Parts: sequence; C-alpha cells; structure tokens
Amino acid sequence: MSEEKPPVEICKGVNCFCCPTIVLWDLGFVLREVRGSSAEVYLYGGHITSWKNDHGDELLFLSSKAIFKPPKAIRGGISICFPQFGSQGNLEKHGFARNRFWSIDIDPPPFPTACSNKAFIDLIFKPSEEYLKIWPQSYEFRLRITLGPGGDLMLTSRIRNTDGKPFCSHLLTTPIFLFLISVKCELKDWRLLITLTT
Repeated sequence: MSEEKPPVEICKGVNCFCCPTIVLWDLGFVLREVRGSSAEVYLYGGHITSWKNDHGDELLFLSSKAIFKPPKAIRGGISICFPQFGSQGNLEKHGFARNRFWSIDIDPPPFPTACSNKAFIDLIFKPSEEYLKIWPQSYEFRLRITLGPGGDLMLTSRIRNTDGKPFCSHLLTTPIFLFLISVKCELKDWRLLITLTT
C-alpha cells in the first residue's frame, strides 16, 4: 500500500533552481490532489512552475534556461505581472511582483470556496519601504492557488487598497502551456478567479 502524501508539502529546489547565496530562493510548495494531480508553487514571484494531471503529464512549459538569478523572473510556468504589464509604465517590465519574494498568508480573510479540497496555499505580497520608493501605493495583494478535485488549477487574486488613495494598476497571469487548456475567468466581488482545466 502506497503512503498517502499531504495535500500541501514544503519542498526545496523542486525544479533544480540553484543560487548558493540566497536561502529562500528555492522554498516552494507542492499541492497534491488525491487523484494524483499536482502543482508546484514558489515564494519567489508567487510563481507556479509545474502543473501535472493525474497521469503525471506536465501541462506547463518551463524553459531549460529557467535558472533562478534574482532579480530576474523564472522563465515559463505561470507568472504574476503586477502592477504593470509589459513596458506600459515607468516600472520594470511586467512589474515587480514576479521578481520579489511573497509570503505565506497565515491569516487570510474568509474565503468563499466551491469545494472542500485542502490542496491550496494563500500567498500575500505587500509593499516594503523599497517598493514604496519605486511605486508609492499602499496595497495588499493576496493570491490563493488551489488544486481542485478534478485537478483544475485555480488562481484567485485579491488586491486591496490599504490607504484609500486611488491608483491604477495592471494584473496579468502569463501561463505558458504545453497542451491546449481550457481557461475560465470571472470577476466576483472584486476577486479575479481564474480556473485552468485540462
């Protein structure tokens, strides 16, 4: 009888990224659904580097040149572009959220969910003094990454303005798939829900 693995497990260097000077670079998490699908999430960039179906087939492309070299983004998988996409502003290309470390959100607000799956992780990205010099906006960016019962990968983004001063931003996820995937996006109560299905 095979040993059942936990729905969320801390991992280290799952995709063999190597950077000897930084300890947190390779801290990631594996989400596992009971039927065998999985996803790998890194704190660096809130980046999803792998999504496998219940047969173990990889669904995301990750470049063979995807070597962790801060402050560069990981090449491939699913990255989070915030607060700017491309070069459409004066920030670094695709914003800075994909090139910085996120934190585990240990106290997320109540979260309506359609399933009772335990294969999820809540991340949070807040501005530091360094970021406020680059982009002087106060916010909390919360991201829930869920592996659903059928192996669907769901990303739910919530950005909250924490000081009431209006600001304009972009939010984009850039998934790079190996296969044709069904994508469903909806906006509910100021939450962007993205569901990816094989």
